[in-house]
Amino acid sequence: MEVVLLERVEKLGQMGDVVTVKNGYARNFLLPQNKALRANKDNLAIFETQRAQLEADNLKQSEEARKVGEKLDGETVILIRAASESQQLYGSVSTQDIAKTVTSAGFTVDRKQIIMDKVLKTLGLHDIKVRLHPEVNVTVVVNIARSDEEAKIQARGESVEEVAEAALDNRDEAIADVFESTADVDLDELTQSGTADVEVEADAEEESK
Repeated sequence: MEVVLLERVEKLGQMGDVVTVKNGYARNFLLPQNKALRANKDNLAIFETQRAQLEADNLKQSEEARKVGEKLDGETVILIRAASESQQLYGSVSTQDIAKTVTSAGFTVDRKQIIMDKVLKTLGLHDIKVRLHPEVNVTVVVNIARSDEEAKIQARGESVEEVAEAALDNRDEAIADVFESTADVDLDELTQSGTADVEVEADAEEESK
């Protein structure tokens, strides 16, 4: 099907371009979302009469999107999810989940603006594209963790597993130090006690003579 684009469509064309697309793509996406019109004589004539206004509206919207994009680009949002030791989520993170989290951070976006090839199923930092406008794309970092503490560790670029192992090693060393110091004290006390007993016995023997 031939259509005339009413806005820029990534990998397809700019506003005003007449392009050929699959019928399903046109009927299910481009036409119902007012991104294009069928490229027949009447629609082309309508487009030309509205072109100046469409371009003005598009310019205004793109400028607004760029202002928001300057603040949102590179922003990190945190999602707390349950996961296994292998970092696999018990469930998944969808475009809807990310849109809600970004909106909660103060940036109003719709799930349709979150661009992902598939849902997220692992812990970690994920770069996600957000389309604020057909001409304005930014990237947010989605930090998926099991707790706020793990999210902080991941944000520092450290491995949660390595930090946990280091903590265990430090704990084991601390316990070993406690046992060692306790053993030294006990040995000293026993030695001193034994010496005292010998001295008492010697004094008793001396008195009995």
